[in-house]
Amino acid sequence: MPTAASDTQSTAAFGEGFILKVFAVFAAMAVLSALISIGGKYAGRSIALGGHTEDQTLREIVIGNNVLVVPANAIRFENERRHGVAAGLHLYLKWPEMKGYRADLRDDFNHAGGARNILFLSFEPRMMSRDMSGRLEPIYRSLIRSPGKAGSAGLTNYEFIEKSGYMNEMLVVGPDETGAGTFVARCLTGAVAEKSLADCERDVFVGDDLALVYRFPSSLLAAWRRIDAAVLAYSKATIKTGT
Repeated sequence: MPTAASDTQSTAAFGEGFILKVFAVFAAMAVLSALISIGGKYAGRSIALGGHTEDQTLREIVIGNNVLVVPANAIRFENERRHGVAAGLHLYLKWPEMKGYRADLRDDFNHAGGARNILFLSFEPRMMSRDMSGRLEPIYRSLIRSPGKAGSAGLTNYEFIEKSGYMNEMLVVGPDETGAGTFVARCLTGAVAEKSLADCERDVFVGDDLALVYRFPSSLLAAWRRIDAAVLAYSKATIKTGT
């Protein structure tokens, strides 16, 4: 038969064991909470950046015979922010600064409040014999309705005919920044244009057999001369080799 003394000792041992277990549980919870806090801080920053980066380290990307040198924060996709050979390169720049992502430009890059002032640039190997301006007479001219309508800053807007294949688009034409050539871009129209962050598109040939496709919002069409000149200047500064 157990004695009163042994019962007391057993109860005391049980109490101490229980307290130790409770202490261990609380200690583990404290450690877990700290880890969550630390992880949340970094994860929160990653979520806040939303795929952007403020890293301005220069990356050297090789496309064909061209070497493009671009800061990482101007490269749109994370998997392209590396040195080496690539099939193409996608950039995004704040207009009119022509700069990549920065904390003070966060709202612009996240299109907060409906902001549309980001230019999207894509460098890729040439697939056609003529750029968009060169395609005006041999291709586009037979696919548009004439006469066109007067647009922003000396531009003329043309509707595409039904069989053109460019439904919900219009062709925008005007003299280039030198007055010696032709500026040509295609812009979306109607509801699809309202949903697009950059509803106008133009392509030009740059470097050594490269095509530069850049997209911009139609709300900036009044500044088309400045935009075209800035994009070409940025391309020239970016491409370090090639013609």
